[in-house]
Amino acid sequence: MNDLVTMIGEPWDDYGLVDSGGGRKLERYGRFRFIRPEPQAMWAPAQDDWRADGEFVPASDDDGGGRWFYDTDVPLDGWPLSWRSVKFQAQCTPFRHLGFFPDMAPVWDWMRECLSAVSGVSRTKTALNLFGYTGVGTLALSAAGASMVHVDASKKSVAQARENAALAGMADRPVRWIVDDAAKFAAREVRRERRYDAILLDPPKYGRGPDGEMWKLEDDLPGLIADCRRLVDADSACVFLTAYAVRLSALAIGELMRQSFGDLPGTVECGELGVREEARGLVLPTAIFARWRNA
Repeated sequence: MNDLVTMIGEPWDDYGLVDSGGGRKLERYGRFRFIRPEPQAMWAPAQDDWRADGEFVPASDDDGGGRWFYDTDVPLDGWPLSWRSVKFQAQCTPFRHLGFFPDMAPVWDWMRECLSAVSGVSRTKTALNLFGYTGVGTLALSAAGASMVHVDASKKSVAQARENAALAGMADRPVRWIVDDAAKFAAREVRRERRYDAILLDPPKYGRGPDGEMWKLEDDLPGLIADCRRLVDADSACVFLTAYAVRLSALAIGELMRQSFGDLPGTVECGELGVREEARGLVLPTAIFARWRNA
């Protein structure tokens, strides 16, 4: 591995980080603006008077709870957004986010570019999205021509992913929508001797599978990464791992990836994801990542 890499999400038509500071951030999601907590924004905001359609106010404890307060008529059942050619639904959730993670946009672009460089252009590329949530990343790769396997432990999230596919006009694309524990599914795929051209992993810090399986990132990630290594080979394109709200360093997950994927051609890199603020151009860090790309 070389120096740390930064992947910065730039504003697009339906999303932008308008301003940040004082432990909060102001974002635009289509025609609506929202204020959300942001511990990384330790600096002062560009403007003191933020106008927003809604704000998520965290609870007094540390369990991640809280509630939304609205100043305008925000559709509680969501509203459509687009990224590139992919349409999907945004919605204010009880978990403070809006049904997708906009800082992943540069990751989708990077993986699409990796897949386009896979040798044997005539064959269909296969990609696995573990912890796929509402499927925006799955649809982003599918739109680039990949045959997808989308895995998430939440039946509700997978149902929303299917709805997003229909909204995007992509319901007939080759996507397997699977409700399952991501680690168990990957282990079964190893036993089936499956292979993929690309794997995207966006695991939570803590999680629970559909049958009560417990997931703790620090304990369970090494085994999952080892299984992902068995699901790719020297002809595969890339693997991308993100980690949010953890005490781990990018160097730590980078070394984990290096030890697992270092025998393959190509490079292993690690670094930080961030989003560029529109007001001043500064970068708000959001997550750490590690990635492998074929030569």
